[in-house]
Amino acid sequence: MATANPTAELRELDNEALVAKLRESKEELFNLRFQMATGQLQNNRRLRVVRHEIARIYTVMRERELGLASGPEGKGDAA
Repeated sequence: MATANPTAELRELDNEALVAKLRESKEELFNLRFQMATGQLQNNRRLRVVRHEIARIYTVMRERELGLASGPEGKGDAA
């Protein structure tokens, strides 16, 4: 997610891709925390970036759940 607006990129993903992205981010966060505990972490900033990424994913998922935003291309994936 190297562009200026990573939330816009997340909104383009469908629900399954969002869940997969969330799973990947949580796994990365776990690995980063493990590296921090063992003294092997070289980039402390990455912890914060990954936590913010997870929060953005949860926000997009919640918006769809509440019907505030639709899925990619206006498909309306929300129930």
